[in-house]
Amino acid sequence: MAAFGSFALLIALALAAYNLLAGTVALRLIATGQPAAIAPERLADTARRAGIAGFYAVTAAAFALVVSVFSNDFSIAYILEHSNRALPAPYKFAAMWSGQEGSLLLWAWLLGTYGFVLRLRHKTDVKLYAYAGTILAGIQVFFLLILNFAAPPFALLRGAIPADGNGLNPLLQYPEMVIHPPMLYLGYVGFSVPFAFALGALMMRYQGEKWIHITRTWTMVTWLFLTCGIFLGMHWAYAVLGWGGYWGWDPVENASFMPWLTGTAFLHSVMMQERKGMMKSWNVWLIFSTFLLTMLGTLLTRAGLVSSVHAFAQSSIGTWFVVFMGITLAVCIFTYVHQRGHLQTEHHLESLVSRESSFLFNNLVLLAACFVILWGTLFPILSEYVEGTKVTVGAPWYNQVAVPVGLFLLFLTGVGPLLPWRATSFRSIRRNFILPVIALWTTVIVLLAVGVRPWENGAYSSGHFYALVGFSVSAAVLTAILSEFWRGAAVIRRQTGRSLPSATWVLTRRNTRRYGGYMVHIGVVVVMIGLCGSAFNRNTESELGLHGKMSIGPYTLECTGFTQDSNDNYNSEYAVLNVWEQGRLQFQMTPERRVYLVSGQPQTMVAIHSVPAWDLYVVYEGTNPSTGQPIIKAFLNPLVGWIWAGLVVMVLGTFIALAPSLSPATAVVRVPAPRAAAPEPVLKGGD
Repeated sequence: MAAFGSFALLIALALAAYNLLAGTVALRLIATGQPAAIAPERLADTARRAGIAGFYAVTAAAFALVVSVFSNDFSIAYILEHSNRALPAPYKFAAMWSGQEGSLLLWAWLLGTYGFVLRLRHKTDVKLYAYAGTILAGIQVFFLLILNFAAPPFALLRGAIPADGNGLNPLLQYPEMVIHPPMLYLGYVGFSVPFAFALGALMMRYQGEKWIHITRTWTMVTWLFLTCGIFLGMHWAYAVLGWGGYWGWDPVENASFMPWLTGTAFLHSVMMQERKGMMKSWNVWLIFSTFLLTMLGTLLTRAGLVSSVHAFAQSSIGTWFVVFMGITLAVCIFTYVHQRGHLQTEHHLESLVSRESSFLFNNLVLLAACFVILWGTLFPILSEYVEGTKVTVGAPWYNQVAVPVGLFLLFLTGVGPLLPWRATSFRSIRRNFILPVIALWTTVIVLLAVGVRPWENGAYSSGHFYALVGFSVSAAVLTAILSEFWRGAAVIRRQTGRSLPSATWVLTRRNTRRYGGYMVHIGVVVVMIGLCGSAFNRNTESELGLHGKMSIGPYTLECTGFTQDSNDNYNSEYAVLNVWEQGRLQFQMTPERRVYLVSGQPQTMVAIHSVPAWDLYVVYEGTNPSTGQPIIKAFLNPLVGWIWAGLVVMVLGTFIALAPSLSPATAVVRVPAPRAAAPEPVLKGGD
């Protein structure tokens, strides 16, 4: 299969190169109107078909790698490094993206898949899709050049072939790692499509905003994949690494978060262009920046520039990415400068107190957050280059900046829907903001009454202060969004006599984009509530012998035994803990520690018991060499489950926003005919 896979990659490169060259020539001929030996439209169609054929070629290469993994073909160096015979089937499949060469092949295949779908829809707008398809071909050429010459996944092992492989990294042997990297890559790679449309539309001076409508759908789908990928990565870090947290401002975590921020800004500001013809340059550069940030994230992960549990080993392909990013940036700048007259704004901001201004502030804050994270991520690299010493930027530095910025973004999430377009009056502000303000101050009073105060043990605590602000603003924002649903549903309820839930559903179906967006905002609020809970995390650590006990919060953990187990992949030992609450046995937990046979690396498997109020999070850290007793560390992490629940709401809201709204004919409110009044009784004498 190695020869077949290598040949398929060469064919894919040739087809992508033809797609790029033929597509460029055809579009140039169409733009200039010059006569040619072959009709430019026919040449463009052959380029499109080459792109489709290239998808099949990359698919064949990916299939060859998967088959080689499952057949334990250790003559291929990549499979020797990332698989072994005892590896369970799901993780054999995950071995495709566990190493650098395989992950690049996955990237190329996903890019080919996106391009395949795009080229099948070319009749929607033939010329615009031809530009976008040609630009995607240029990106595909870059990745296929790397796969063929710099990081070939089918490179053969020299010398004797070992009987077994080195196995998959233990950190990756967790169920979520089967879906987390592909989901993240679907987001990363997917942003190539709106980038291609934006650059193509600018190159051809596309008239109208149709490219915005097309790009919005692609961007929302891509944004959804990236969001799910980030949250799955958070949950993996929470459940596997055993440190009690889910986000540590790791450089690779930051690399995925930065394009999410700029992509979110684009999804908001694009509405300004659709409705008002404003922020055209903003939108172009937001999508350009998002694509370049996905490339930067890939560079940081694969070039060994940063130290991270997520990163690959140091590699020479970093130079390839630097050159490609330089060429891409140069093309973007040249095209923008050459065509900037096409991006003239049709309207201007009329008032600072309007929905337009809220979108502008939202973008500014998102970009400020992105710049801060980018600076913190690159600072160790820059400091080492300039001074020869790598200065590490830790989580406290990020939190000092990110927490206030996040709270301000949360505030804007609630303010935006309450402001009308163009300008607003004081009367309108008072009417729309009175309920959220009441909710905010009511929450402050209640939290202070139950003991949530901005100080701890008599000293000021920034974490508690920000949590108090976060909970209160979340209550206000949630009230603001729900009041929007209530006002619209109440009108439909009065007109149709429907129940409130039914009226809310009709309201949502009439404008899925608006109310689906509100649902996403509700999900963000729920996530923020979960994040605020981290200010009240507690932990304790103890050596527990048989029937030893330790307490944390309302729980008492009693050790009832220690057990060992083994299989072909790893040996394990775990503690059996009974958990008591108020003198009654509630449940049992079994934190585990594994040692993988092939690599000899240990791995922690955390035991987690979740309820809406908190997570009880227990880690078996091994045994004390001097006493031989196991060491158990327990965390009580409030509101963590709200983070994952918020993701579910965000996904649901995105699906609603992507669904088509009811057509005007279907959306007409039908008022039921009034019932005929009962005849009045005839009064007779004596009645």
